Amino acid sequence: MATLDELIDRDDPALPLLEQWVAATSTSADVLPVERGAAEATLLALQVTTRSTLGALAFHTGGVLVDGGWLRVLGGGSPRLPRDLAGWNQLGAPRVRLPGALLVGDDALGGFFAVDGGAFGGPPGRVWYLSPDTVEWESLDLGHADWVHWALTGDLRGFYQTMRWPGWAEELAALAPDQGLSIVPFLWAEGPPLAERSRRAVPLEELWALHAIELPRQLRAGGGAQA
Repeated sequence: MATLDELIDRDDPALPLLEQWVAATSTSADVLPVERGAAEATLLALQVTTRSTLGALAFHTGGVLVDGGWLRVLGGGSPRLPRDLAGWNQLGAPRVRLPGALLVGDDALGGFFAVDGGAFGGPPGRVWYLSPDTVEWESLDLGHADWVHWALTGDLRGFYQTMRWPGWAEELAALAPDQGLSIVPFLWAEGPPLAERSRRAVPLEELWALHAIELPRQLRAGGGAQA
């Protein structure tokens, strides 16, 4: 196991590049501060260096709230974003949250981003997205650094175009970063336009259980998921 001194890269850190991306954001990016002890613990649990974007986020930030908090890029944790990369992934626990993958971000509708380490059978290191409108994992064909760059400078609004409704920004402003919007009928189900569906704030943990575990299990069993 590498020590903290071995993981902190002082010669070629990724932080300056991350700061460039934040400055060039196409929407908004709120970089949250991180407490030193939490940063060190997260970096040690991940066992990656600060030369990587993942390590830089874990050690130098509490996470990044992109586009008003619609997308949450995980880091070392913060009171405003109380999900650090190690704790949310349950690293060190008898069973990690998503075996064979590392969750690195999520969005306000309960979509989740994860780096593949064998869970999905694709090239290792690629980011996959669990979309709330399909409840299936989909490869984005991006490594973690490229995904962070896309999240900050890419066409985020185009990516989410079909998942937004008039007034979404006002609803988002009232949503805490540890919450998501539960939408009924579900996004993948037939029903009225999104603006006319029921939306309520729930803990993100509830949306993880629903989108990543319960609904896929029901669909695999052939019984279908009830909207």
